[in-house]
Amino acid sequence: MKLIIVRHGETEWNVQDKATGQLDSPLTPKGIRQAYAIADRLRRLSFTSFYSSELGRAVQTANIIAEVCGKKVMIDPQLREWNMGIFQGLTVSEMHQKFPQERQDYERIGYEYVIPEGESLRQCRDRAFRVMNAIAQRHPDETVVVITHGCVLMGFFEMVLGLPPGNSWRFQLYNANICTFEYVNGCWSLIVWNDVSHLEQMETVTA
Repeated sequence: MKLIIVRHGETEWNVQDKATGQLDSPLTPKGIRQAYAIADRLRRLSFTSFYSSELGRAVQTANIIAEVCGKKVMIDPQLREWNMGIFQGLTVSEMHQKFPQERQDYERIGYEYVIPEGESLRQCRDRAFRVMNAIAQRHPDETVVVITHGCVLMGFFEMVLGLPPGNSWRFQLYNANICTFEYVNGCWSLIVWNDVSHLEQMETVTA
């Protein structure tokens, strides 16, 4: 089974360095162009099933791909982004101003810290691994495309490679990238990471 994971296109809050989490922010005009560039690339591939997170920026990206590729989008809420609770919609400096103790606790505890009204990065990573395994087991011997979010993709990446928790920040992950994994005999392997070659005709890619 081959799994092609795509991060949604650039959003307004990505540009503003705000933590979006499970709130939402629409794609920028650049993000829309990125989605069409992904769609044009995927149109040339043969994939059978197509999943997306339920969050608007992922659905907006998925709908463009579905239109170009003639595919039906299946929505899976488990593909939604890390729930950052009280930090959502804020920049890091705003987090420090509004929730100084909680932000300090997060920076001190890190990976295991459950953000008030949200979840920990560990919980997000475990959810990501569960949903990707479920999709793989549901579609053996198929090629599946999934539209999801940065932290979900990073968490899954860590699990596949056996990286210590919270270490994926060392690897670049752009908006509108394509990552490819294979699932054989119950084991995952990474084939392609953070491929943005389909965006080469656009302006410089921003994270």
